Amino acid sequence: MRLWNAIKSKPILWFSLILLVKGALAWFVIFDDGPSWGTVLTEIPFILIVFCLIEWFATKRKLLYYMIVNLSITLLYFAVLMYYKYYGVIVTYHALEQADKVTKVGESTYSLLDPYYLLIFIDIIIFAFYMFRPKYIARFRNIGMRRVNRTALLATFIVSAALCIFNIWPNHASMNENKKAEGMGILNYEVYTIFADSTEHEEVIDMKEINQDSIDALKGGQPPAADPALWAAAKGKNLIVVQMESFQNFLIGLSIDGQEITPNINKLAAGDYYFNNFYTNVGQGTTSDAEFVVNTSLYVPHHEAATSSEYMDKALPSLPRLMSSNGYDTATFHTNSVEFWNRTALYKAIGFDKYYDQQFYGDDDHIAFGSSDEVLYAKTVPELAKMDAQDKPFYAMVISMSAHHPYRIPEGKDKIKLPKEYEGTLVGNYILAQNYADYAMGQFLADLKTSGLWDDSVIVFYGDHQGLPLYSLDNKEKDLMEGIFGREYGYTDMFNIPFIVHAPGVTSPKTFEQTGGQIDILPTVANLLGVSVKDQIHFGEDLMNRHNNLLPMRHFLPTGSFVNDTSVFLPGVGFEDGTNYDVQDNSVNADGSTEAQYNAALRLLNMSDSYVKQLPELPESGGPVSGAASK
Repeated sequence: MRLWNAIKSKPILWFSLILLVKGALAWFVIFDDGPSWGTVLTEIPFILIVFCLIEWFATKRKLLYYMIVNLSITLLYFAVLMYYKYYGVIVTYHALEQADKVTKVGESTYSLLDPYYLLIFIDIIIFAFYMFRPKYIARFRNIGMRRVNRTALLATFIVSAALCIFNIWPNHASMNENKKAEGMGILNYEVYTIFADSTEHEEVIDMKEINQDSIDALKGGQPPAADPALWAAAKGKNLIVVQMESFQNFLIGLSIDGQEITPNINKLAAGDYYFNNFYTNVGQGTTSDAEFVVNTSLYVPHHEAATSSEYMDKALPSLPRLMSSNGYDTATFHTNSVEFWNRTALYKAIGFDKYYDQQFYGDDDHIAFGSSDEVLYAKTVPELAKMDAQDKPFYAMVISMSAHHPYRIPEGKDKIKLPKEYEGTLVGNYILAQNYADYAMGQFLADLKTSGLWDDSVIVFYGDHQGLPLYSLDNKEKDLMEGIFGREYGYTDMFNIPFIVHAPGVTSPKTFEQTGGQIDILPTVANLLGVSVKDQIHFGEDLMNRHNNLLPMRHFLPTGSFVNDTSVFLPGVGFEDGTNYDVQDNSVNADGSTEAQYNAALRLLNMSDSYVKQLPELPESGGPVSGAASK
């Protein structure tokens, strides 16, 4: 009864303590140092401001208002936890605006849930249980209805508001979103992002300052050669781009218990041009972001939203448009619905002539979000053969999906047996899924060769994004990855994906060590095909002819992060307290980057954003047509 009487007389105190505990849980998961006494000074002031307003203005149903605030903040903390587990950054309202996507990738999302996260809802369940029982309703109605000391309330409000300002202002200039949230407090950071978007606008660089020479200069190294190597070496060939779901580079050459995990892709890497120091450049849209970056050689946008929801009103210079202007037909193939991640708008913005989606493939042999990779490849090759039979070459993008998180391959499709310690782990499921995806890829390669497409096409293969985010792994899974690598699994491993180029009569067994990223694919394949990009702004570089690189990173790492020739750099509050991770072994390298590169990376991102904002808008009519009519 004493506890009940205390709650009745001081709900502001008890609800503040409840939310502080929930905030401490979020800090424990997200920040390296976990919660401390400083957490009280960063999280409690915002909570007290809201509760002071309830105490001041509410004359009835005060407990109901407390419960609404409690539930709202609890849901926010829960969203922060879940988002961090996959993306490694603090969620903001930009990402929350796309919460409808959660219902479409439910299994993937829920697999990230640690059961103890649900503890933050226990108090709400208990209160709700008692609040709506008839014999307790009168008691709850009277909670907190005693007269409050308004002087003390006003003083609490003023002090809390001052602390919020004190927490926010010194940290607002930090580029690192996680450090910014840690300095401000999670709740202050969430509110800050809302107001910052309306008051703090990134500089829009004038179009006159955005040119290829200035972009190349920021990226460093020698200017492009006047007579580049392998120029038009595969001129007139078809172009087939194969985007492999969640495929990380460590899989290539990996064997477990004497079993090759990806034997077919291993043969590709061993027999053609293989770039082993290559990185993903995606953001929150992951797979669709990879489609965007590869096809435009632009960076993903600033806000935490899929690119397909940001830039789709613009006529984007792109690989499909470039190839179309050089006499190619263009099409893209994906077994998911074209509506997902707003691909209808994406494909129009980047200029594909035709798309093939779930309407074409059906839902046979369902894995993840649509028909299996086996169905994808079996139904795609005949369509490619039809395009090849026409009197002009084609560009086709083929997007696999079966190895999608959380990597649940149906029984009977496993091709290997992993050791017992892998069973039931995300790492084990991932390896089995990629082994199946490689099996399906083997069938695709065989069909390409039988149909003659293999000898008449430049074919590139790359992973779309990381499959095993560092933040998603538990201690056992981290130990499994350490066993695979022989050292701690880190950022340099997580973002490292393969890039393989097959060009008949041109490529031969060769491994390229220089740094590259998805943003470099457009100019690299354009050079091989003899398609000039001289008049098209691109932020990537031709990897056959340039050997220095600078790759700004967004979303999965804090703003200001980048990859250079030796390191993955993560800023602290700024450059000075940042950390370099060596690309060879993920060790900390004190001299891996320079402040000039840090500033250049930020400038490149701003140039890309500014460029797209000033592009002309798309006409309302037009857009790609569905390939389903050709069934």
